[in-house]
Amino acid sequence: MNDRAFAVVRAGALTTVQDLGRSGHAHLGVPRSGALDPYASRLVNRLVGNPDDAAVLETTVNGCAVRPRCAVTIAVGGAPCPVTVDGRPVAWGAAVRVPAGAVLEAGAAVRGVRSYLAFAGGVAAEPVLGSRSTDLLSGLGPAPLRDGAVLPLGPSPCAAAGFDAAPWPAPPRELVLRVRLGPRHDWFTAAALRTFATRGYRVSPASNRIGLRTEGPALERAVPGELPSEGMVTGAVQVPPDGRPVVFLADHPTTGGYPVVAVVRGGDLAAAAQAAPGTPVRFVPLG
Repeated sequence: MNDRAFAVVRAGALTTVQDLGRSGHAHLGVPRSGALDPYASRLVNRLVGNPDDAAVLETTVNGCAVRPRCAVTIAVGGAPCPVTVDGRPVAWGAAVRVPAGAVLEAGAAVRGVRSYLAFAGGVAAEPVLGSRSTDLLSGLGPAPLRDGAVLPLGPSPCAAAGFDAAPWPAPPRELVLRVRLGPRHDWFTAAALRTFATRGYRVSPASNRIGLRTEGPALERAVPGELPSEGMVTGAVQVPPDGRPVVFLADHPTTGGYPVVAVVRGGDLAAAAQAAPGTPVRFVPLG
């Protein structure tokens, strides 16, 4: 067993291949996609000596288990979780050497939602439009992992990583999202904008890679009806007819007809990827 590949022993609730996404195709209706927590994706790649944009595995809630067919260095980061090799505990958030045929398991997230597995050499799934990312909305990229699937690995990096452990941000106990109001904040009443800026929300269990849905007070509209479809960006806070804000994430549609009350600062979206259902959410308008 010396071929550069790994088999999926346990796929988990939702495990996908992700890199830093496929930019520049919104005019074709193709979202950027990519890792929801790009900070974690970059860091696990650096731990195993990969470039930042190498493809990794992104797990959801209950992790996954893989069996490499060759000896390979793997790092697990993002949401903290137990990590084992053939049942023996190994380090989370650090580079681990896994022998050929051994089973590495990333367990259920202790906090947060999404863990990331990087293999030295990266996951070498076939790229589509310049990216190996799985896009759940358009269906582009490799299919979500299934038990028994075999995925190829790229060539082992020529140089080892310059470090073997790194500091990690903790998943948020409260998700604070800094926003710029607009472009359609004038479609909402003054009272609704005060509610948006001062009242608390919670992450809904209906959240996914397309959008973080919220539970909390509805935002009252000042303008009835709906817009013609217009372009949407990652971080757009769209308000559907029920009045509860939805924050668009990596697999969001490129157009939409519900009004966007605000746009989240890009640097805050990685924390949104790790906010579990029930996490308090606050929207903080920037001056």
